Amino acid sequence: MSQLLSCSIPLCSAFRAGDILAFHGRDPQAISEQITANTLQKGIVWRGAAACLFICFQPEHAEVQLQIDGEIEESDSQAAFETMVYRMLGLTQDIEAFEAQYRSHPLLGALISQQAGLRVPLTATPFEALTWAITGQQISVGAAVAIRRRLILAADIRHSGGLFCSPEASQIASLSEQTLRQAGFSLSKAQTLAALAQMVAQKQLPLDAWVQKLPVTEARTALEAIRGIGPWTVNYTLLRGFGWLDGSLHGDVAVRKALQILLGQTEKISEKDAKIWLEEFTPFRALVGAHLWSSLAKLA
Repeated sequence: MSQLLSCSIPLCSAFRAGDILAFHGRDPQAISEQITANTLQKGIVWRGAAACLFICFQPEHAEVQLQIDGEIEESDSQAAFETMVYRMLGLTQDIEAFEAQYRSHPLLGALISQQAGLRVPLTATPFEALTWAITGQQISVGAAVAIRRRLILAADIRHSGGLFCSPEASQIASLSEQTLRQAGFSLSKAQTLAALAQMVAQKQLPLDAWVQKLPVTEARTALEAIRGIGPWTVNYTLLRGFGWLDGSLHGDVAVRKALQILLGQTEKISEKDAKIWLEEFTPFRALVGAHLWSSLAKLA
């Protein structure tokens, strides 16, 4: 038995589908996400069942399907599915207000002009973003991608179409510390991820409820109370998992490197100086960080 959900999402003519595809296409082995010039297939767990999300970008709209292994009887499945897709595509982000306010900025204005319409691609679930954030702490993107791949393989949830699925909290919680270490996590990261997975699975961290209305202060306090979680991990999670655009990413090495280039400085930018510089752009500090990320990618 299987179930199919589908929808058509309107997009503006200048929608940057390439940003979405690039974010989900970072693993060269493509075990859980596969991209083409205009499509994304992504293995996810949908309400306990393996599923494959398929997005096909067309001029001014996207055709989206979710192929679920098994029958999901919840009456809100269609609405929840569409909400997830809108979030993933960054369509809940008020980039128009940001660009109108800062397009004439003496430094940032040039980036906005070059990268008009930039939105932040999101993960399918907040827990996936939180897992990404823990995995990526203080290591390169390539190393984080490899560890994430091994984690997904260790969870071993596979859709009938062949893609492995990014696991839910309960599925991570069932993995042993040894399995997490074998996937490449340090001891401290393995313990942090295991503790978080348990808390999310037991509803002590209501990530899914926070999607409906994000209580930023409450979420930050709850997350930072967990050993191994600091401001960068929280801000990255709130950005990639919820689309919150005001988390300062001054602790991000790539953001500071891009800021150094933007400012034309020869010396590295400190976290303190980056934090001070970003404060001007409240409540869009994380979106500024995304523009800095993108500017750096163009130099690669």
